[in-house]
Amino acid sequence: MTEAERILLDLLDIERLEVDLFRGTGSGGETPTRIFGGQVIAQALAAAYRTVEGRMCHSLHAYFIRAGDPAIPVIYQVDRARDGGSLTTRRVVAIQHGKQILNMSASFHVQDEGWDHQHAMPHSKAPEFYPAREDLRKKYVELVPEKLHGELLRERPIEVREVNHLNPFKPEKSNDHNQIWFRMKAASEADAVTQQLILAYASDMYLMLSGMRPHGLSWFTGEVNGASLDHALWFHEPVNLANWHLYSMDSPWSGHGRNFNRGSIYAENGTLVASVAQEGLMRKTRH
Repeated sequence: MTEAERILLDLLDIERLEVDLFRGTGSGGETPTRIFGGQVIAQALAAAYRTVEGRMCHSLHAYFIRAGDPAIPVIYQVDRARDGGSLTTRRVVAIQHGKQILNMSASFHVQDEGWDHQHAMPHSKAPEFYPAREDLRKKYVELVPEKLHGELLRERPIEVREVNHLNPFKPEKSNDHNQIWFRMKAASEADAVTQQLILAYASDMYLMLSGMRPHGLSWFTGEVNGASLDHALWFHEPVNLANWHLYSMDSPWSGHGRNFNRGSIYAENGTLVASVAQEGLMRKTRH
């Protein structure tokens, strides 16, 4: 297990303060200046799971209200909205500095018998065909100030291979279709709940970039003032994130300072394991 993987697993192991009150670490995620949205979602889901027995999450819907401060912990307050015969509902509020930074509803389901269908996985070459995220960042490291070299090259827990890579410093206008392969080798021994928490964390990666591609934008061009506004995630099938998964994303619309993005996550064998939707803020930077 790498140090970055250990840090992520520690982030997901939140502390119980009271019956329905929990505390999670703020630092250590994908981003240094604000808490990575996927980290808050994953910790909020972990808090909800601490109040549920014998049921797996099938969907969550979250609103990002304020930027999270990585310098201090996050408090998660769980409201046991409903315990039904086959469905359990929880509402989670994430708090820092006495104010909400996220609120989330999550639903848990007893698995029932039904009818099955899914869309086929889009075509992609095998993940080994594409360069690793770390190798791409080494290629661009001299384009950022020296004080940022450490952050750009810092080891991340999720291994990523971009299928449709664009130079983030000079991105050409492209279509909105965006794919990555991802995995976390240390997830090989994780239980089913932890697998979902890791997937929730990873589901916020690269998604907003889909809506930037048609405009030749990225986080590094300095033209975009952006942040995730909301996030919805549906779990369809069990996952083992030690294996490669294809995250296929697109952005059917942007306008009025926002963009809308959606994604489908497939296991390497073609099974659709999760679906994602997110709207983000995409305003022009005021210099």
